[in-house]
Amino acid sequence: VHLVESGGGSVQAGGSLRLSCTASSYTYSTRCLGWFRQAPGKEREGVAVIRSDGSTDYAESVTGRFTISRDNAKYILYLQMNSLKPEDTAMYYCALQQWGTYCNIPQMPSRFDYRGQGTQVTVSS
Repeated sequence: VHLVESGGGSVQAGGSLRLSCTASSYTYSTRCLGWFRQAPGKEREGVAVIRSDGSTDYAESVTGRFTISRDNAKYILYLQMNSLKPEDTAMYYCALQQWGTYCNIPQMPSRFDYRGQGTQVTVSS
């Protein structure tokens, strides 16, 4: 399984970005997909997860601003990020759990089967 993120970049506070994660050679019966981020000098932080039944969870810090979605036909995972803040600056990673046993915000950053190489998001004030 190979995951490739795209869509990162630099934006001013209040702006928007949409991250994409393209997957190869895996079935969309995958139980859990998600995003986590890591800022310099900080620990990984779960951002959002989406399960095979379509249910979602978000970190409190992004609730109401970010939306996770998946395109089953194209094998693409998205993260729509609106009203971006400087504290959202980080490397963003998409990740996959085949069975979804740890499909929650706190455990997603460490309990994944595969992850991408990341895409940088920088938000300036």
